[in-house]
Amino acid sequence: MPFVDAENFEERMKYTRAVPRINSRVNLAVEWTEDHRALRAEGFTVDISAKGCLAIVPQGFAVGQKLRVVNMLNNKISEATLIWRGHEGRQGWELGLELLNPPDGFWAIDL
Repeated sequence: MPFVDAENFEERMKYTRAVPRINSRVNLAVEWTEDHRALRAEGFTVDISAKGCLAIVPQGFAVGQKLRVVNMLNNKISEATLIWRGHEGRQGWELGLELLNPPDGFWAIDL
């Protein structure tokens, strides 16, 4: 019987997806306020789920930052929290966004 490192297993399970994701490219905008100014950056998703997305946006943010995500296909808006920031690539930063109470049909598909 193989040895299972219980501590590592529990740590990995913290990051297991709560809901399935699907690969889907959706144009989106991320909006935030900085120094009393409304700012916006446009990007796209790599994958989506009912609770969030992995997006590429040409703006880096601090994990925990509160944002607004605009689905540019249907103009629906959801408050979001940045829960993960990956690497910066040619097209921008990898951002893991958790949607907070998104409106019905936010992604315009059934998830």
